[in-house]
Amino acid sequence: MKLAFVFPGQGSQSIGMISAYAAFPVVKETFDEASAVLGDDLWAMAETGPNKTLALTTNTQPLMLVAGIAVLRAWQSADGQSADVYAGHSLGEYSALVAAESLTFAEAVSFVRFRAQCMQDAVPTGTGAMAAILGLDENAVRAACSEASTADEIAEAANLNTPEQVVVAGHKPAVERAVEVAKAKGAKRAMLLRMSVPSHCALMKSASDRLQERLNALAIQTPKVPVIHNADLTSSSTADEVRDALSRQLVRPVRWMETIRSFVDSDVTHIVECGPGKVLTGLNRRMASGVTTLALNDANSLKEALSAVKE
Repeated sequence: MKLAFVFPGQGSQSIGMISAYAAFPVVKETFDEASAVLGDDLWAMAETGPNKTLALTTNTQPLMLVAGIAVLRAWQSADGQSADVYAGHSLGEYSALVAAESLTFAEAVSFVRFRAQCMQDAVPTGTGAMAAILGLDENAVRAACSEASTADEIAEAANLNTPEQVVVAGHKPAVERAVEVAKAKGAKRAMLLRMSVPSHCALMKSASDRLQERLNALAIQTPKVPVIHNADLTSSSTADEVRDALSRQLVRPVRWMETIRSFVDSDVTHIVECGPGKVLTGLNRRMASGVTTLALNDANSLKEALSAVKE
């Protein structure tokens, strides 16, 4: 038995996303703790929205962090087995670091809102875009981005999710051109995503620089459990390495495909997605045959996962 916990990022949020866990007192307590830090009623926001409010990255990022940690605490309160390794997709990396006791929960909640604001400020609204391309491998998508980019407008591979699912980010006109080039190259599907900022590309350089300044002042501990970083698949052994990984994360692609392969190569037997939805579980199942993949997206799935892990 070797257990990996993974945490989703933006895109898994929805109204009522955590209501199925209302019977766990620790879940509401976790939201209350975060609400006191930010001065917002995050529980009401998660329960009633509206969607426009949930979609604001300055709300989405703290909400997803809090939801992931709330579900983790529900698992722990039910005597769930501790993880042997953690990872998170983009924003989810912060949840993983909280789980590994590298960041305190309160500091992480405050920091991810700052991160979201830095990202929002880095690119004027309407300037950037992200798109999902299905049915082409990484090299073909990178070639499409190269063809679509100019001296003034870039498109780059941003999320390497599976062998045939890559998300691109950059200036909106370049991303739109990359979508058309990808279709011409045989992509099964290529479409713009509803994202307010173009994450994990060079347009986030100013955000990364601001983040680095704040990271230098943030109290960070060496993770007590390994956390696989998005940017380079390493696991930090010092606080400064964590700071560096989080700064670089904004301008480098999320290497999710390789993260899951690293789990398989290290004999992980169970991968548990901790948080709303089951987006990562869908991705993971395509790449981790022979590994049990589970999603804790409601109280019933948590109960089933507890039984599966004990077996």
